[in-house]
Amino acid sequence: MTAPAVPGDLRFVGVSLDCADPAELDEPVERAVALGARLADPQPDPRWRVLLDPAGHPFCITTVAPRPELLQG
Repeated sequence: MTAPAVPGDLRFVGVSLDCADPAELDEPVERAVALGARLADPQPDPRWRVLLDPAGHPFCITTVAPRPELLQG
C-alpha cells in the first residue's frame, strides 16, 4: 500500500475530521463526496476513510479520537 501522491510542490498538511460514533462515518463521507471529494484507493483501515479533495490533496474522516491530554494546549 502506498500513500496517495500530493499534487504540486507542497508540504503536506494533514487534516482529519473526527466523528464520535463509528456509525456516523458514512454520512460525512457521502457529504464530502457530494461536495467534490473522492475516496482514495486503497482504504488502509475501517476506522477512517481517506479522501482526496478536488485538487487531489488527501484528508481523513475518522471515528478515532485523540487522547484528551493531546487536545489540551
